[in-house]
Amino acid sequence: MMTAGSNGIPKGAIGAEAARVQVLLVEDNPINQVVALEFLSLMGLRSRLASNGLEAVDACMQAAPDLVLMDIQMPGMDGLECARRLRELQARAELPHFPILALTAHALESDVKASLAAGMDEHLTKPLDFTALRGRLDHWLGRLPAQ
Repeated sequence: MMTAGSNGIPKGAIGAEAARVQVLLVEDNPINQVVALEFLSLMGLRSRLASNGLEAVDACMQAAPDLVLMDIQMPGMDGLECARRLRELQARAELPHFPILALTAHALESDVKASLAAGMDEHLTKPLDFTALRGRLDHWLGRLPAQ
């Protein structure tokens, strides 16, 4: 029996269903943007890009994503403050709930605790590894199509 994920797509669904999933990448580094967006494309996922926390909040208010991949250190509003703001909007029912995954080079235990305290669901570290990222997205979104 398949169960529905937070995006309404049955967990275990593949193909066209996964292509409807939208991930918001919040990343200010152009090289990391290219790598992450290519990985998401190879996984069959649609993606949008925000270069900082302010852009991410605006993007979520325009169209809530199914998942957010959030860098921590960015100019303007950083990822921790952005996650807190998104969770506040969700608590006020101004946004639906969606997973927020930290995506950062900061791997100390204190960094993980800060991410989780800000409302992120998981803390992933850079450099990005395609297989590891796919596994985590499978966990949060349901099974992605085979490549």
